[in-house]
Amino acid sequence: MHNLCVAHRGSSYSAPENTLAAFRQAMEFPFVKWIELDVQLSRDSVPVVIHDFSLERTTNGTGLVRDKSWDELRRLDAGSWKSLRYRGEPIPSLVEVLDLCKGKVHLNIELKTTGDMYPGLEREVLRLIISRGMEQDVVLTSFDQQALRRVKELMPGIGTGLITDIRPADLSTRLSSLGCSFLSMAYPKIDAKLMTEMTKQGVAVMAWTADQAGAIRRLVSLHPDLMICTNRPETWDQAVNGTSLLGNTLLTIKRWLIR
Repeated sequence: MHNLCVAHRGSSYSAPENTLAAFRQAMEFPFVKWIELDVQLSRDSVPVVIHDFSLERTTNGTGLVRDKSWDELRRLDAGSWKSLRYRGEPIPSLVEVLDLCKGKVHLNIELKTTGDMYPGLEREVLRLIISRGMEQDVVLTSFDQQALRRVKELMPGIGTGLITDIRPADLSTRLSSLGCSFLSMAYPKIDAKLMTEMTKQGVAVMAWTADQAGAIRRLVSLHPDLMICTNRPETWDQAVNGTSLLGNTLLTIKRWLIR
C-alpha cells in the first residue's frame, strides 16, 4: 500500500480547520504527505486561508471575507468555535502556511472563488508560491474552471486540478482542455474504472472526504495511486494498515500535555 494521505484543511477533526494549529497537528503524522487548504482574498488582496465565503461559522467575525482587510481578519478568533483550547487561534495568511509547510508536505491549494468574485486571486497566490520556490510542491485546484484557465495563462507549468462532486461523461475531455493533471472528486463517485481511465491519461486522483475506516479501506482497494483526503488522519493507520490505536492515543495525550 502506498496510497497518500491528504489532511483535509489540516487535522480538522481534532483542531480548528484551516489554521496553523490544524496544519501542525497533521504534520505530526509521518504518513501525511499532503495538506488540503482553501484560499480567498482579503479586501486589500492578501491571500488568506479560510473555507467559507462568510466568517460566521469558523470565526467570531461577521460578514464576507472579501469585505474585510487583512488587518481586520487577522484579529479574529478562528479557534474558539472548535474548542476553548484553541481560543485566539487566528486566520492564517497563505504565506504563513507556505512557510510552515515548505520542505515538509505538499499542498493542495483550493482557490475558493466563483466568476469574478476575486479578481487577481490567481496572480497573488502564484506570486507567493514563486517567492517561496514552491512551484513543485503545490497543486492549485478549484471548482471554478475559469480560475483554472487563468492559472494556466499566468503560469502554464504549474500543476492544476479540477474539483467536482459529479462524474460528467466528458470528464477526460474537460480535464484535457483545462490542462489539468489532477482530479479532486467526491469519494462515492470513484471506482476502479475511473482510476484506470485517469491513470492512462496521466491524471492524479484525490478522493474527498473519507473519514470512516470502511470508506478508506474501499478506496485503498481501488488503486494504489489514489490519494485519499480525510479530516481524521489520526485514524489512517488503523483504517489502512489495521494497526492499533495506541500510538494515536499516545500522540493525543502528548498534545494535551504540551498545551
